[in-house]
Amino acid sequence: MVLPSGLAGKLVVSCQALPGEPLHGPQFMAQMAVAAHSGGAAAVRINGPADIAAVRMAVPLPVIGLWKDGEDGPYITPTLEHAMAVADAGADIVALDGTSRPRPDGRSLADTIEALHARGIPVMADVATLEDGLAAAAAGADLVSTTLSGYTPDSPHQPGPDLQLVRALADRLDVPVVAEGRIATPVEAAAALAAGAHTVVVGGAITRPADLTARFAAALASTRPAPESQP
Repeated sequence: MVLPSGLAGKLVVSCQALPGEPLHGPQFMAQMAVAAHSGGAAAVRINGPADIAAVRMAVPLPVIGLWKDGEDGPYITPTLEHAMAVADAGADIVALDGTSRPRPDGRSLADTIEALHARGIPVMADVATLEDGLAAAAAGADLVSTTLSGYTPDSPHQPGPDLQLVRALADRLDVPVVAEGRIATPVEAAAALAAGAHTVVVGGAITRPADLTARFAAALASTRPAPESQP
């Protein structure tokens, strides 16, 4: 399966906002993608058919599409129906849950990937562990991403990116490995590349201004102000 060119060693920006967040909506995500493109992103990762379609019209970048549905179990593009809707909206790559957890429609990961490949759509498998990644590659995934590390019971919960998983996957897989999840700084992004990632996905550290504002506000709130000088 042919992947979009120009991703090796480059940044992918995840432009996502869930219902209830200030920037939720296709018009906002399209402009976020425009900003990411202006800043040098090589691709964008977009959630939901409406946002994917809007972004597809707004920027010339490759779109990694997904559809988050639900909160428990596989919720990233959980069924073939979700995956086909993501492809129909204009995604160049479909990202989906690549863990060993049962999929809601009863299809295997391999069956889902095969159906997407029949339409010429490359697949990114979002995994949590090395075992997940090995199985996803064996099932036909074209890329394997560390997206779900720290979000399943069998993966390590840690504040920063799972660079150990990036290294392990890069050492064992022939398909490109994508580093994603809790990458908060340019230094961490560079470390992910050094660990063997083909490309690096950064989301909230770039695209969630409310969270960024809260970090600064919390830092100031925890710092005792200097005493005011007397005239």
